[in-house]
Amino acid sequence: MLPRENRIKKEKEIERVLKQGTKFYKGFLVLKTAENFLGNPRFGFIVSKKVSKKSNVRNQIKRRLRELTRARLKKITRNADILLIAVPGLETKDFQEMGRIINNLFVLAKILNKK
Repeated sequence: MLPRENRIKKEKEIERVLKQGTKFYKGFLVLKTAENFLGNPRFGFIVSKKVSKKSNVRNQIKRRLRELTRARLKKITRNADILLIAVPGLETKDFQEMGRIINNLFVLAKILNKK
């Protein structure tokens, strides 16, 4: 689980990132990022019913995305509010493939150092 200080909690904050954020797309994930001045990166995850009608599948995708993000948290170099939005087709990807997609997105958005 992500630490509390690394979570976007309020709907207003999510709306701000959706409206003002910069969009990056790779594979079956969209990343939207907007600067914050809190001193740490914060994350939110959106998996809609377009991805899967089944709530257990949507929740599994969110759990995987949270864990993959938590594992990379110490390597993140930018203080921003970051939304990861699932696109239909992501439910067919396994854990390792999701990890590769997230790495590529983070490098593309200059959130993660290339290593």
